[in-house]
Amino acid sequence: YEIILNKLQSMLENQINYNENQWQKEILDIIQLLYPKYIAAFDGVPIKDINYGNRELDFILIDSNGNIDVAEIKRPFDKCIVSHSQYRDNYIPLRELSGSIMQVEKYIYYLNKWGNKGEEILTKRFSDKIPQGLMLRITNPGGIIIMGREINLSKEQLADFEIIKRKYKNIIDIITYDDLISRIHMLLTKFSLFQ
Repeated sequence: YEIILNKLQSMLENQINYNENQWQKEILDIIQLLYPKYIAAFDGVPIKDINYGNRELDFILIDSNGNIDVAEIKRPFDKCIVSHSQYRDNYIPLRELSGSIMQVEKYIYYLNKWGNKGEEILTKRFSDKIPQGLMLRITNPGGIIIMGREINLSKEQLADFEIIKRKYKNIIDIITYDDLISRIHMLLTKFSLFQ
């Protein structure tokens, strides 16, 4: 955990030196540590779009029972979470956040519509990378979004951001990179208490 924390902090200090693929690879490893229920993560996953043919999910996460969740990982840009000025006394989600939420919601919609056929196709596709006999399940998937920074947000902006995060029932979590660092710090503190 300390190694991961140090690597993440270093990447954030030098974020322009990393492309989105590098961010995604590092963050997938961290997700599987923070959410130990996930036993696998796959990228570039083709799914059936009932309207337009095929789509490609950035990432799916597989839990120990074979249930599928969706992950969307963006680069840690500043000023992509909530507005800096208020609209009727509220800080509203910016386009990048709204767009990411909509993207994940659509992926979840497509997965749910794909149903049993999708389960069969995905299980066959990843059969060599999952435990033998595990059937992948599309059981009302959730989504995780990792994007942006909250380091420069005011208390009021953070409060409105928390409301936004809690509004979307299909999204398991919306995590900024600063929150990711905070969670790893909390885990390290927890572990140090047991030593």
